[in-house]
Amino acid sequence: MQTKEKIAAAVKEAVESAMNDGALKFSDTLPEISLDVPPKKEFGDFATNFAMQSAKIFRTSPRKIAEEIKSRISFELFERIEIAGAGFMNFYLKPDVIYRELKEIFDAGKNFGHLPCKNNVTIQIEYVSANPTGLLHVGHGRGAAAGSAIVNILRAAGYNVESEYYINDAGNQMDKLAVSVNARYLELLGEKVDFPEDGYLGADIIDTTKRIIARHGKKFLDLPEDERIKILGDLAYADKMFELEKDLENFGVHFDVWFSEKTLHPDKINAAIEILKAAGNVYEKDGALWLASSKFGDDKDRVVIRENGEPTYLAADIAYHKNKFDRGFGELINLWGADHHGYVARVKAAMKMLGYDADKLKIIFLQMVSLFRSGEAVKMSKRAGTAIPLRELMDEVGTDAARFFFLMRSTDSQLDFDLDLAKSQSAENPVYYVQYAHARICSIFRQANEAGLTVDDEPKFSLMNSAAEIDLMNKIFEYPDEIEKAAAEYAPQRIARYVYDLASTFSSFYRDCRILGVEKDLAVARLTLLQIVRHTISHALNLLGVSAPERM
Repeated sequence: MQTKEKIAAAVKEAVESAMNDGALKFSDTLPEISLDVPPKKEFGDFATNFAMQSAKIFRTSPRKIAEEIKSRISFELFERIEIAGAGFMNFYLKPDVIYRELKEIFDAGKNFGHLPCKNNVTIQIEYVSANPTGLLHVGHGRGAAAGSAIVNILRAAGYNVESEYYINDAGNQMDKLAVSVNARYLELLGEKVDFPEDGYLGADIIDTTKRIIARHGKKFLDLPEDERIKILGDLAYADKMFELEKDLENFGVHFDVWFSEKTLHPDKINAAIEILKAAGNVYEKDGALWLASSKFGDDKDRVVIRENGEPTYLAADIAYHKNKFDRGFGELINLWGADHHGYVARVKAAMKMLGYDADKLKIIFLQMVSLFRSGEAVKMSKRAGTAIPLRELMDEVGTDAARFFFLMRSTDSQLDFDLDLAKSQSAENPVYYVQYAHARICSIFRQANEAGLTVDDEPKFSLMNSAAEIDLMNKIFEYPDEIEKAAAEYAPQRIARYVYDLASTFSSFYRDCRILGVEKDLAVARLTLLQIVRHTISHALNLLGVSAPERM
């Protein structure tokens, strides 16, 4: 049990003691005993506002509650406990408690940062899910970084997670891809052709067509147009999927499941619509079928089957989310662009109509990404004249910088991405700063090994009592709690901020605490602490999908 859990247990035991003898009169469900690390050491190692949260329940003042707890709590862990303000409780740990927890972390080795399993419910996360008709752009990159980091964090926090990519490979966009590639195919082979008005104009369509010609030459040129368009459409789809998967692989993103929208057409979509219709939640109007979503929180009803008998995107999404629930996931998480805000109510309405718990479907919205170079906004790809492809960003700043910068801010806030800063090798570049801290620790170990110093299984941690040493230990102690909170909030930016703060705390330690040239037991204790720091930085960067280099 971690020290934080022991403190919470001690507070709970004291509260129960006060309740049992009537000093605190219980009338409702007790709030959770939450503990935080204060921003300044002078306020203790841990603090809780439990007394303030429970004042209404006990119908007495927070300060009286805090005093009752303090008078009954075991002081086995604490040097002292102070009550501040209206009823905050600040806990100051005994030094040996700190050293024991550090030893437990050291003994855990590379398992530190992996929390106990929560339950056997599987969370499904679906993200990116871009149409396979063009290259991934930087907006997709933010979703890819956030989604994969959330998967990593949830797994570290002890949850079962399955990641999924929904391939939008049915509908009008695939027809447009086929006719666009057909037009480029004819054009590149010297035929005169009018490019379709609503066709895809990106340079990547030309690249796809050139690759098809390189593999197949002119063999489709004399085929009937419908047959040629069908074949070229299939080849273009395969090429686009290959390029898409390659970009994601290069960006450190891997999916457990690739789900094809085509598998929903027509049977699964029709089956879902029939269930809704039988329950009176789908009706006919003007030759189309409408979902009565306004009855379940949507602002108006929505078309699910058009007059021509073709399903809308909503119909496919209804069938898709029904399929997800039917696969038995305990929770569904979707990462959607901010322009999909209005879409949530209609999908959740359909899930309620189908008898599912719509609260199990959670949506994380991704705000826009703006790129800046030399203080000026960058809007278009130099080559394609369109939105900046993710691969261009990776080529310019590198995968590590791209991922870290995407993850520094909450997904629901707009991100201004400074390309010049992301490329700089300076302390102002946060990813460089963190990676350099890891590389510097690796360098310290190389120097220490050359001097004959190695980590000891029984280090004398009690020799470390300076402010810089204690601050570094306390920062390490925060890590499991940061993972817990990042998982609960789907907030990878918490880990990015934590690992940056850890690197900064290490820098202060490095400035004030020598390894070589001090008494051996102290040197070994400090070296052992740095082994824990090195692992923690590496573990946190790994959650973010960023590398931890040993040399820079």
